Amino acid sequence: MKPKKNVGDFIEKQDRWKEPLLKFREILLKTELEETIKWGLPVYTLKGKHIVGMSAFKSYVGLWFLQGALLKDSKKMLINAQEGKTKALLQLRFTSDDKIDFNVIKGYIAEATQNQKAGKEIKPDKKKLLIIPAELKTVFNTDSELKANFEELTPFKQREYAEYISEAKREETKRKRLEKIIPMIKRNIGLSDKYGK
Repeated sequence: MKPKKNVGDFIEKQDRWKEPLLKFREILLKTELEETIKWGLPVYTLKGKHIVGMSAFKSYVGLWFLQGALLKDSKKMLINAQEGKTKALLQLRFTSDDKIDFNVIKGYIAEATQNQKAGKEIKPDKKKLLIIPAELKTVFNTDSELKANFEELTPFKQREYAEYISEAKREETKRKRLEKIIPMIKRNIGLSDKYGK
């Protein structure tokens, strides 16, 4: 999939969710947040800090809040899309059957913005243990240059690659993922670097 050049391009490519995305954008553009594209998605920032982003998938459209776990969520609408992987990022999801209350959404955005201004933040766990999967160890045993490149990466990038392989359920998927990441490791880039900064 080609990266979206701007938010208008992103919305224009969405057949099913165009109307709610346009309304989300209208609300967000009336705030003090700045609009940008990150990871191919519309993201709204305050002084360079990500506050909220928009996403659209086959079965739902939504907003994600980078520090969503700090929101009061009095309506009990926020969900963790990656239970066990993320602790701060939460989403508001809407399916075609949902009636979207845009006033409620404005409240979530306003609270998230205020939390950022107050300096409230859940920091990622930097001390997470690195467990190198057996498949990656095997490749390191036959390719010392690759192992050296891997060891030069930041701990975050090393964990990102290790988890990417470990999370694959099937051996075939693990093999394909290994083939994909070997050139990236050799170029000294992280898995998420491909999405751009």
